[in-house]
Amino acid sequence: MKLEFKLSATMKHYEVEILDGKTKDKLCFLDKVEPNATIGEIKSMFHKSHPQFYPARQSIRLDAKGKSLKDEDVLQHLPVGTTATFYFRDLGAQISWVTVFLTEYAGPLIIYLLFYFRVPFIYAPKYDFTTSKHWVVHLACMCHSFHYVKRLLETLFVHRFSHGTMPLRNIFKNCTYYWGFAAWMAYYINHPLYTPPIYGEQQVKLALIMFLFCQIGNFSIHIALRNLRPPGSKTRKIPYPTKNPFTWIFLLVSCPNYTYELGSWLGFTLMTQCLPVAFFTIVGFIQMTVWAKGKHRSYLKEFPHYPSLRSPILPFVL
Repeated sequence: MKLEFKLSATMKHYEVEILDGKTKDKLCFLDKVEPNATIGEIKSMFHKSHPQFYPARQSIRLDAKGKSLKDEDVLQHLPVGTTATFYFRDLGAQISWVTVFLTEYAGPLIIYLLFYFRVPFIYAPKYDFTTSKHWVVHLACMCHSFHYVKRLLETLFVHRFSHGTMPLRNIFKNCTYYWGFAAWMAYYINHPLYTPPIYGEQQVKLALIMFLFCQIGNFSIHIALRNLRPPGSKTRKIPYPTKNPFTWIFLLVSCPNYTYELGSWLGFTLMTQCLPVAFFTIVGFIQMTVWAKGKHRSYLKEFPHYPSLRSPILPFVL
């Protein structure tokens, strides 16, 4: 649904007329709007007369095919004359990023443990609540649980989101991805017929070192990114290495959090030598590459003097 906003300026105030973009029917008229009113404030005013369109659900644009205006944009600073036309787009039902992250990360943690404890109706009845004889299975459970507990805690105490919400439909898509892969991996790793890695203890220990190293690196990057943005701010800055050696990879890549995430799952793949884990790692790498390239392009566009040596996710390669 698209709506059209029309503004006309008096000497001290703006009058805002909100029209349906398709039918041109008048939906709302706002009188005596302050020149220094922000787009966010206009959204709130419109919401009062149309409760179904709460601010997070609204997208206001200067052009129907253009980008959404930011909530902090000031009315009098926009490139409009005495009369201006804005376009409103209904973004659909929204849900907070925190809620989505907590849901999509709590699922794999719980699902994996159900397979680990071999609750009934997963394997043959004789295996109900039995434990594996292979120590790597128990180690894999600890690593998998550690990873998702870390993600949950980071969501609550570390991450600062530039956008408060995302479309509600994303929670179903994200949960299908994370929960589905967790069940697939856990089924085979905890299966009574599971066999340990071919190179035994040495392979598992090497994989564990790789996994823990990358988990620490990933956490270090998240802390560094958090410190770039003051609480309640949407300020974007170029991330640079800090005194923490794990952040020095910023010299070579734009999104080292994804680089370390990839390393963690490669370590977990090597540890378990399980095909579903390898497939999850590949799919995750493809998705993270798309995100990293997008963020890298955003950095290059926003910061003219952005370090040219950096690659999106893999140094000198990708």
